[in-house]
This record gives sequence, structure tokens and C-alpha cells, in this order.
Amino acid sequence: MNRTTTTAALAAVLALSAGVSMASADDHMKSKGDQEKCYGVAKAGENDCKAGAGTSCAGTSKVDYQGDAWKMVKKGTCVTIKTPNGMGSLTPKM
Repeated sequence: MNRTTTTAALAAVLALSAGVSMASADDHMKSKGDQEKCYGVAKAGENDCKAGAGTSCAGTSKVDYQGDAWKMVKKGTCVTIKTPNGMGSLTPKM
């Protein structure tokens, strides 16, 4: 094989891998249809994704019940979750 063929083959493999990863992510999100983001209920390091400035994704919240950190919970239960800082919220708490 020449270098161009090898590069093209590698690009094809990477593209296929990315497609599989994206499909898996989409399937995962579809299965969460019965869940919603709930802010202010995650313990430090247990948030599901982005928790405001200085954080990037899952597990990066620095304090318990951080108001801009969210966790997926069963739909309809968020605002009934009681924490030492108050109730869960469907929007970020500042």
C-alpha cells in the first residue's frame, strides 16, 4: 500500500468509529426520555455534566449541591428533592 491509500484507510476507520460513538450517545440520550436535568441536587464530584465556570463535565462539581451542577433524575421528581440548600430546580440556581 502507498501512503495515500494508508491515510485514506485510516481516515475511513476513524470516521466509522466516530459514527458508532455518536450513535451510542444518541441511543443513550433517547433512553433518558423519562429523565430530566435537576440542578442543585448533586454531591461534590457526582454531577452528570457541566457545572458552571471552571468545570467541564461529569464529576467536576466542587461542592455538595452546587446550584449550577445538574444530575439526571426521574422526570417529575426534581422539584420534590430536598437538600440542605433547598429543593431541586429545573433551572440553574445562582
